[in-house]
Amino acid sequence: MKKQLMLMLVVASMLASCTVVRQGEVGVKRKLGKLQDKTYPPGTVGYNPFTATVIKVPVRTVNVEITSNLPSKEGLNVNAVISILYRIKPEYAPNIIESIGDNYEEVVINSVFRSASADVCSRFFAKDMHTAQRSVIEKEITERMSSVLGDRGFDIEAVLLKTIRLPQGLSRAVEEKLEAEQDAQRMEFLLQREKLEAKRKLVEAEGIRDAQRVISQGLSKEILHWQSIEAFKQLADSPNSKVIITNGEAPLLMKEIKSN
Repeated sequence: MKKQLMLMLVVASMLASCTVVRQGEVGVKRKLGKLQDKTYPPGTVGYNPFTATVIKVPVRTVNVEITSNLPSKEGLNVNAVISILYRIKPEYAPNIIESIGDNYEEVVINSVFRSASADVCSRFFAKDMHTAQRSVIEKEITERMSSVLGDRGFDIEAVLLKTIRLPQGLSRAVEEKLEAEQDAQRMEFLLQREKLEAKRKLVEAEGIRDAQRVISQGLSKEILHWQSIEAFKQLADSPNSKVIITNGEAPLLMKEIKSN
């Protein structure tokens, strides 16, 4: 009985002195209140439960979503929903836990983002956040955050402006401008098409004119006389009765009478 009890205590002690670090995490051991510099990869980590603990730090990509009012160049506040994609560099995990704590997301990620976004967005007009300039704003905020947090162990992968809500009056003005630009592009297309059609007709007319000029230059008296002879010959070969009035050089009037 005593042996079984001892065995159970040994097994319980062994189980209590192990923890599992999952995929996408690293383990940081705190022994007697002091963090160790070593990080533990996914797997089983042994420790003395009476003197140590193992802190698990996620190192996979994390998506934190923030709703914020972004200032614009003209002094407007643009409501936006932003996603920040970041991850912790595994080798920096002990330093992050020691210097910042486990609430690093609120302490540094959100704070640095609000500062960086205010600096960047204040240089752009509100409408720019709703147009192609959005990608430029996202890139600049990402670079600004990376310059502050990169050396502290955070890899800022991207900042995405997911939803932009412009003030109602400005939103309608932006829509009207986009509609006007589309109308202008459509009119430019029609104008270009008409110019091409006019050019085509001009080329066609020039071709007809040149052809007529060549024909008129090639019509000599001999050719006209030869064509008159050919016409008389075709009339003579016709089986129908006919009356021809002519000056002797060309047929002026012809009346055909069909034979029965």
